[in-house]
Amino acid sequence: MDVTKSSIIGAPRARTGRTAAPGAWDEAPCPVLVADAGGAVVSANAHATALFPAAVPGAPLSAAVPEWLGAAHRAAVAGQEPGDAVSGAVGERLYRAVARPAAGGGSRGAGATELVWWLSDDTERAEAEAALAVERARTAFLSEASNALLANLNTERCMEVTAQLAARHLADGVVVVLPGVGRRTPLAWAVDGGGSTRALLALDPAEVPGLAEALQGFPPVPSRWIDPEALPTWAVPEEFDGPVGAVAVIPLPGHGVPAGALILLRREGKRGFTEPEEVFARLFAARAGAALSAARMYAEQAAVTQTLMRELLPPRLEQIRGVEFAGGYRASERGERVGGDFYDVHPTAGEAGASLVVLGDVCGKGLDAAVLTGKIRNTLQALLPMADDHPRVLRMLNDSLLSSHHTRFATLVLASAVREGDAVRLDLTSAGHPPPLLVRADGTVEAADTRGSLVGALPEVEATTARVVLRAGETCLLYTDGVTEARGGPFGDRMFGEERLREALAECAGMPAEAVVERVQMLAAQWVGAGEHDDMAMVAVTVPRKSPGAVVSGAGRGRGSA
Repeated sequence: MDVTKSSIIGAPRARTGRTAAPGAWDEAPCPVLVADAGGAVVSANAHATALFPAAVPGAPLSAAVPEWLGAAHRAAVAGQEPGDAVSGAVGERLYRAVARPAAGGGSRGAGATELVWWLSDDTERAEAEAALAVERARTAFLSEASNALLANLNTERCMEVTAQLAARHLADGVVVVLPGVGRRTPLAWAVDGGGSTRALLALDPAEVPGLAEALQGFPPVPSRWIDPEALPTWAVPEEFDGPVGAVAVIPLPGHGVPAGALILLRREGKRGFTEPEEVFARLFAARAGAALSAARMYAEQAAVTQTLMRELLPPRLEQIRGVEFAGGYRASERGERVGGDFYDVHPTAGEAGASLVVLGDVCGKGLDAAVLTGKIRNTLQALLPMADDHPRVLRMLNDSLLSSHHTRFATLVLASAVREGDAVRLDLTSAGHPPPLLVRADGTVEAADTRGSLVGALPEVEATTARVVLRAGETCLLYTDGVTEARGGPFGDRMFGEERLREALAECAGMPAEAVVERVQMLAAQWVGAGEHDDMAMVAVTVPRKSPGAVVSGAGRGRGSA
C-alpha cells in the first residue's frame, strides 16, 4: 500500500496546494510538526511531542528528530519536491513522513519559509509487505521444488535433488534418509546448496531422536528437544564445517507409506528452527516425499515389468539338432513390445529328438492379449510330453482356455520337426490358422495341407495334420495373418496378401532361416510404411545346406551347435 502526499491520515487538502492554517493540525490523529527554513521547530502537536519529546518551539529540528527526517527537511528547503514521502525508523517503529508548505509560509518548494511534516506509523504495512515477500519467495521455491523433483522418476536422482534444494533454502546442511534396504539405509546429503552425495550405510536410525519415528510416518519431534551434540557422525556431512547449533527431523510422507525423512542442520551461532520454518519445511517435505514415493513405485513397477517381459517376449531362436529356426515379431502398437502374436520352439525328449514349434495369434492387441499368450505358452510347455500328438495337445489346450473363462480365442499352428538323415520331417497342424508355406529348393512355394478350428471358443477342436519332408535348402514358414492382412501400398488400402508373400518366398529358396525372416519382415514393413497394422509374427524352419567340412549333427560356419 503506497502512501502519497494526499493520503496521509489527517492531512487536510487545500485548493491552493498548501496545508491548512496554523493550528488546524492540533487535532490531527497523527504526529504533525512544523519547522522553518532555518531548521528550527516552529510547533508540534501532541502526537509529535509524544514521539519527539525534544521537538519544542525554537529547538533545532536536527536535534529533535532522527537524522533521516532532518535530512529530508534540509533537502526540501533546498528546493527539492517537499511532497515526496520519506521513511525511517523511530525507535522500534517505522514511520513515513510527507512535507507540505505551511499556509502563508511562502511558495511551494524553494523559498517556503515553513514546512509542515505529517507522519504516519508505517510499521504494520512494512511488516505485511515483508511477510508477503517471504511468502512469495516460499511459494516460488515450492513451485521450483515441485518441477525439479517431478522431472525424473529415478530414486537416486530424486534423493540428490531433495538434499540440494533443502540445503539451499531450509538449512545449512541436510541429510535425506530413506527406509532401509535390508540392513543398509540409503542416504543423500548436501551442504549450503552445493552438490549432493549418496551412500548406502549400515546405521541405527534410533541414534537420532525422532528419526526412527519419522521413518515410520509419525509426527515430527520438536527441534528444541533434539540435542545437536548427541548426533552420530553419519548424521553430519563431512563438508559441514563448525559445530551443529540446531537440528530438525522432518518426515517425508509418501503414497500411503513413509518415503523417508529429512535431517536439517544449522550451524552454531544461528537461531534455531522456528515453528513457521518447520511448517514450511513440512510443506517441502510433502512434495519431496510424493516425488520419492512415485520414483520408488516406478522402479518397482519397472522391475516387475522387466520380469514379466522376459516371459512374454518371443524367444531368440537358433539351430537345434541340425534344424535352423528363426523368428520375427512386430507388435501392432507403436512403443509396445508385446501383443497377441507369439511363437516358441521346444526341443522335446520325444520321437527321435523332435522339436515342437508353436506359432499363434490371440484375438486382440496389446497387453491384454499378451496376458493370454502367456497362459497359452505356459500350458503348451506343460503339454510337451505329448507333443507328438497334435490333436490331443489342441484338445487339452482348448479345455484349459474354456475353463479359465477367457472371452478371447486364439488360432495356432503346431510343427514337429525331426531330422532324418539329410532331410527334416515336419508334422504340421493348423487350428484356425493360415497353413504354413513350403519353399522348395527350386523356388516353388506351396501351402501345407492342414486346417482346423480355433481354440478357446468351441467345446471341441477339429484339426488335420499334414506330414511333409524338407530337404537341404528348403524352408517352411509359419506366419500370422498380420503379415498377409497388412494394409499399405501406394494408397495405403491394399493388403500385402498371400500372393505377394509367395512371390517374396520364391526369391528366398536356399537362403538360411534368419535371412528368410528378415526378407519377409522388410517387405511387409515397406508395404505398410507408417500405416497401422496388426501384430506380425513368423517362424522359419530350414534344413541347412551342408558346408564343406561340416557334418549334419555338428557345428559348421554360421551354425549353432546341433
